[in-house]
Amino acid sequence: MKAIVVTDEAAGLAGMTLAQRPEPAAAINDVVVAVHASGFVPTELEWPSTWVDRAGRDRTPSVAGHELAGVVSSLGYGTTGLSVGQRVFGIADWHRDGTLAEYVAVEARNLAPLPGDVEFTVAASLPISGLTAWQGLFDHGHLRAGQRVLAHGAAGAVGTMVTQLAREFGGYVIGTGRAADRQKALDFGAQEFVDLDSDALTDVGEVDLVFDAIGGDVQQRSARLIRPGGRLVSVVGPVEARPADGVAVDFVVESDRAQLQEIVQRVRDGRLRTNIGTVAHLDEAVAALDPAERRKGKTVVQVRP
Repeated sequence: MKAIVVTDEAAGLAGMTLAQRPEPAAAINDVVVAVHASGFVPTELEWPSTWVDRAGRDRTPSVAGHELAGVVSSLGYGTTGLSVGQRVFGIADWHRDGTLAEYVAVEARNLAPLPGDVEFTVAASLPISGLTAWQGLFDHGHLRAGQRVLAHGAAGAVGTMVTQLAREFGGYVIGTGRAADRQKALDFGAQEFVDLDSDALTDVGEVDLVFDAIGGDVQQRSARLIRPGGRLVSVVGPVEARPADGVAVDFVVESDRAQLQEIVQRVRDGRLRTNIGTVAHLDEAVAALDPAERRKGKTVVQVRP
C-alpha cells in the first residue's frame, strides 16, 4: 500500500516521504480500515510516540497521521461492535502506524460509526480537534453556563471547536490570536478577540477558564487572569504557570466513541462547523503537509476519491 512515512526525527516535516508499505493485519480487537481521508497534526512529529514504541525502542520507518475516516475492510479476532463495510471515523493509537496510508489497523474501541450523510473529508477533520475541545472544556475545564472562557489560538482547528462548543453550552468566549485571525475567530463565534501582538491581555479582565493551545509567555500572563476556583487547561504539554487560587491541568486527548458521536451529530445538525484549511490527495500530500506559509485550518489528506 502507499503511505507517508517518517524516518528522521531531526528532519521534521521535510523528512516525510511517500513510500510502499505492507498492508497491516488486524490483531485481537482490531479492525483494518480502508482509509478515505486522514487528518494531520504537524506537532505529531515532535511526539516521542512517533519515533519509539512504548518500551522506548526505535520504530521507524513509521506511518504518520492519527485521524481517519473510512470503511472497515476486515476484523481481528474477538472484535465486536463494528462490521465489515461499515463507515467509521476516529483516532489511531499513538504508538502504531498511522492513517496517512491506504489502510490502517486500529483498535475497534477507538472508532465510532460515521453516518452516511457526513463526507469522509469532513469526518477526518473532527477526531483530534473535536475531542480535544470537548475533553478540555467539559472533562478537564468543568465548563458551566455563564462562565468566561479565554480561548487561545481561536482561529485554529482546535480553537474554532472550543469556541463553538463553549458558546453552545453557555460560555462567553474571548478568542486570541494574530491580527489576521480576528475575523475568522469572530465568525466561529468568539464574542471578543485579543490580538496577542498588539492588544493588552490584561484588558480581558478576570476569566473562569483558560483553554491554552499556545503555552509559554501567553500561558504565564493568562494564569494571572483566572478567578479564584477557575481553571487553566493546556494542550501544549506540562503546565508552566498555575493560577494563584485555581487548578491547572494538562492532558493528552483520548479517543471516546460516545464523544465522537456527540461531535458528529452536531456537524450533521449544523451546531458545529469544521475548519478545514487544505485538502490534498495522498500522492501530493508531502508538499501540502510542509507548506511555505502558515496553515489556516485543518489539513486533510484525501486517500481515496
